[in-house]
Formats: sequence, C-alpha cells, structure tokens
Amino acid sequence: MSTDPASSNSSRILIIGSGIFGASTAYHLSQTHLDPSLITIIDRTPFPPQHAASTDINKIVRADYNSRFYMNLAYEALEAWKRSPDLQGEDGEKFFHQNGWLVLSHTKGDMENANRIRQTLKERASDEMRVLDKSKEVLNNDLLRDAVWEEGDVSASYFNLDAGWADAGDAITKLIKIAVSRGVNYKCGDVETLILDDFGTRGARTKDGKTYEADKVVLATGAWTSHVLSPTEDQINLPEEERVETQLTAAAVCVAHYKLDESEYNRLKNAPVVCNGNLGEIIPPPRRSQLLKFTNAKTVTNTTTSSTGHRISAPPDQDQTLVPDKIKQETLTLMIRKTMPQLFKQPVHHWRLCWDAVTPQQDFLIAQHPHSRLRNLYLATGGSFHSWKFLPIIGKYVVNVLNGLSNGEEKDKRWAWKSAGGDGERTGRGAHEAVVPTRELRDLRDAEKSFQASVA
Repeated sequence: MSTDPASSNSSRILIIGSGIFGASTAYHLSQTHLDPSLITIIDRTPFPPQHAASTDINKIVRADYNSRFYMNLAYEALEAWKRSPDLQGEDGEKFFHQNGWLVLSHTKGDMENANRIRQTLKERASDEMRVLDKSKEVLNNDLLRDAVWEEGDVSASYFNLDAGWADAGDAITKLIKIAVSRGVNYKCGDVETLILDDFGTRGARTKDGKTYEADKVVLATGAWTSHVLSPTEDQINLPEEERVETQLTAAAVCVAHYKLDESEYNRLKNAPVVCNGNLGEIIPPPRRSQLLKFTNAKTVTNTTTSSTGHRISAPPDQDQTLVPDKIKQETLTLMIRKTMPQLFKQPVHHWRLCWDAVTPQQDFLIAQHPHSRLRNLYLATGGSFHSWKFLPIIGKYVVNVLNGLSNGEEKDKRWAWKSAGGDGERTGRGAHEAVVPTRELRDLRDAEKSFQASVA
C-alpha cells in the first residue's frame, strides 16, 4: 500500500457521507484520534441521516457466503453484533435479532450457490447450519405457511440459526452519537465540489457556499460517489479509464413494506429472515415500525450523460418512493405472490428504491485514490448490497488505510482501486452476484409512459 506521512491520529479528517462506511469510520476514528474534534462527518440531511441505503428499518446480518474470505469477515462482525455494548438501544435491547436465516433454492443456480455456501460453512465447522426439514422450517413457518412450492424447491435449501437481522437506522444513529459524544462534528450540507490545491485534496465545498478544510477526505458516499466525484474528475481532466465509474456504479433494489397489525406482528416478529433464491428476501418486522419488508433482488441503474460527455449512474433527484409500476408488479408477482400469497390482496404500505454502489466483483472499495492530484482523497464505499452487516468493524479497516497501514494481503487486494492495466484485479465468482445490474430505470419508466400514452 502507499503510505502517507501524516497519521490520521492527528490529522483533520472530513468524512463525506454517514451511511455504514461513514458512520463506522467516524466511530473507529473517535476511539484512536488524539483530538476527535478534528474529525467532521458531513451528510446532506440533518442528523440522523435519511438518504443512505444504510438508514433503513432493518438489515440482514448473516455470514452465509460462498467466499471463505467474506464468511470469516462476517463472523468477525457477528461477534460484535452479539457482544458489543455499543450495539444496543437505551433500553439495553440489542439491535441484532438472532432469528435465523432460511435459504430457499428454486433454480439450478440457486441450488449450486446454496451448496457452495453449505460446504463453506461445513469447512469452517459451523454447527448452526442444517438442511431444511420441509415440514418444520417451511410448512410450519408463519411467514411461509401459505407459500406456493414446486417439487424440489427445498432440495438444496438450508436453515442457519447463527444469523438474523438488525435495527438498521437505530444502529447507524447510535454509532454516530457515540462518535459525536467523543468530540466528532456532524454537519448538514450537500457537497458540491472537492477543494484541490497543489498538494492534493484539501476539503470540500457545499452548495450553500460553506467550506470544510481537511488534511484527508474520505468519500463514503455510496451510490452518490460518481455524482460527487465527477466535477473534480472533470477539473483535473481525468480520462474515462481513470474515473471512479470504472470502479463502481450506482444501482437500486426495490423494497416493499407491509404494515402489520398487533396480532400479525406478534405472529411474525420471531420468524427467520427468508432468502427466496435469487428473487430477494423477506425480513421480519421491527417492534417500532411493525413493517414486514420484501426486497426484490433484481437491480436497476440510472445512467446519465454529464455536461462533459461522461456516462455515470447516480440516484435520480426525485423521491426514492417513486417506483415504476413494472417493478412493483414484478415484486408482487415474483416475490410476494409466491412466498406470502396471504398478503397479495393487501395494499403495500410504501415502496422504496434503495440505492447502493455495486463493484464488478462486489468487493468493497477501501483505498487511497491513485491520482497524484487526489492523493489525500480516500474512498470507503462499494457496499454492493451486502456491506451493512459489517457496520461494527469495517471502519477499523478504513482507519488502517488512512494511516497507510496494510489490512493484510487479501483485504488490500480485494478492496484496492483496480487499475486499467489489471493491477489488483481478481478472478473467480463475485461476493454477491445476484445484485449485478442488467437494466436501466429510465427504460422501465419510458415503457411505462408509452403504455400510459397508448391507453389514454
């Protein structure tokens, strides 16, 4: 790794973005920095943040990966979810709910992936995983009691007790509160551009004209990374192959929420998380919201052309609850009608497009920017819809990169900036391949407008 003579233990550090990477980095920096008041985290919304993919009602926490690398990392995070006193509410209740993780397999691809995960669990000597007993874990499961099954649907399925879900927004808020209590500053502002000088990146300017100077800048901007960095890339005239869009792209999944009454909540609150093959997931309802959540795993991008002719994907400016009807119907038909037909005739409480940054191999991007004009810029992003579970630990690895320290050969390679010449590239399967985007949001909306015009 490249090194920086200025240790983050005494530097002025600006963290842009307060999702999982930003919150965890601020939290871990606040533990080691000599003067936490020199750390500032800035987000577009007042505290607590609202736009990040991380600020959701709940997120899945599991270690089920076909990659031993991410399985080991997830078990490290899981230990923190179970034991850290910082990961619980004011009432002492832990944010992590160990309800288990039920994986259903329908297609040949589902079955192959499930078998690889089960084999990796066995190699790691996990004793919490078992092959599904259809009569117990499926037919008697309150989530799936009315599900429609085809022969062989559970032949490669399994149940892992050592998993569950966590209160997402509450956990993010708690870690930022702890960082702020130690002296870290939280500011509300919409970053318009980075500030450069002859020595590199020296801070950021927000749309309201305020400037935030720093010795090191961390972009923890998730799906907004290309949008934030593109003006600076234009300023220094970066060619296409060196721009951040080659490292990641913004994509969205559709999420449907059902509001449960008290009796429905009590019946489903202890149900496991259900992974329905490559279709998506069902997450049980939290107490505070009583919302049952369905995630459609088929992702979309929102590609536009900038004023300088560069194509980037970024979340649209409009409300994230505006979901095309085609995606809604797809979610209802492919996911909900098959798994919980008892809900199909009930109205969805609300829809959401949840955005994240997806990398080619779904590895994170935790690295110093390779360009000399951006030498003080660091990226902590690329969640690829599976990073949230690492909230308790990922920040310590970002801090190591800020200090010019290695996280170990494999982590350094996987999380590096991938050069056009192939440096840092990796072969083999991705960490979360189901979320690689294959369609455009604009195409779905254009098709919808054409249909509406044809019947008008």
